[in-house]
Amino acid sequence: MHKIFESLNNIGLVPVIKIDDDKKAVPLAKALIRGNIPCAEITFRTDKAEESIRKIKNKYPDVLLGAGTVLNTEQADKAIEAGAAFIVSPGFNPKVVSHCIEKEFPIIPGCCTPTDIEQALSFGLEIVKFFPAEQAGGLNFIKAVAAPYSSVKFMPTGGINEYNIATYTAFEKIIACGGSWMVPSDLIESEDYDRITELCQDAVLRMLNFSIVNIDSTIAIDTTSVFKAAGFFKRKGMKLVNETLETDKNGNWTYIKLEDDFLGRIIQLSKK
Repeated sequence: MHKIFESLNNIGLVPVIKIDDDKKAVPLAKALIRGNIPCAEITFRTDKAEESIRKIKNKYPDVLLGAGTVLNTEQADKAIEAGAAFIVSPGFNPKVVSHCIEKEFPIIPGCCTPTDIEQALSFGLEIVKFFPAEQAGGLNFIKAVAAPYSSVKFMPTGGINEYNIATYTAFEKIIACGGSWMVPSDLIESEDYDRITELCQDAVLRMLNFSIVNIDSTIAIDTTSVFKAAGFFKRKGMKLVNETLETDKNGNWTYIKLEDDFLGRIIQLSKK
């Protein structure tokens, strides 16, 4: 898996953002970082997308930036030049996909049928955006098509919210979910970045859905997504104890330990 997609898999959430004023881009990115989501998909639905990406990249180079709603090669080139790390499109445009592949640049095209997925596979892609997710069949559809296309992983977007995020990310074939509920346009407009931070923090906790099952010399925590939970704790500065990684027969992460030097304890993560 490309390192960009590995990073997406670690984060698990991709705020989908439409920015009308590029002056708001940097404080918005700061709100995302404080909210434990160092990632954003800036959509090319406005003419401020390119400059917003550039400003965020210059100020916060570690934020994983995607360019969304990319409909043509010109927009793709603008996004790449501005500093985006990956491209997202709502549908499968062979011209745009070919253009990105030629540039060896990560692209996640929109797919919502088996035919779309096979077209993506024919281009050598194994990560697709499932859009519009809820309207096109939701998680049940993804699970159904994941069976014959076992190498494919998905980034569902459309209808994902605070109530269904944990259900989606619990499925190991989903690397991340796109959504806008944690970055609503009215809060961006009013520049209420503290509230955006709160919504991001809540979204992360809802996604991981932690339950503490035991506290002793080891803190045992159940979560819907062990791998994403490990990414969360590692971003908090905890160390992964690599020799304790375990997976089930399907290759799904079921058990991970992290060492917390501050508390002198081991955190054991297990899948619910």
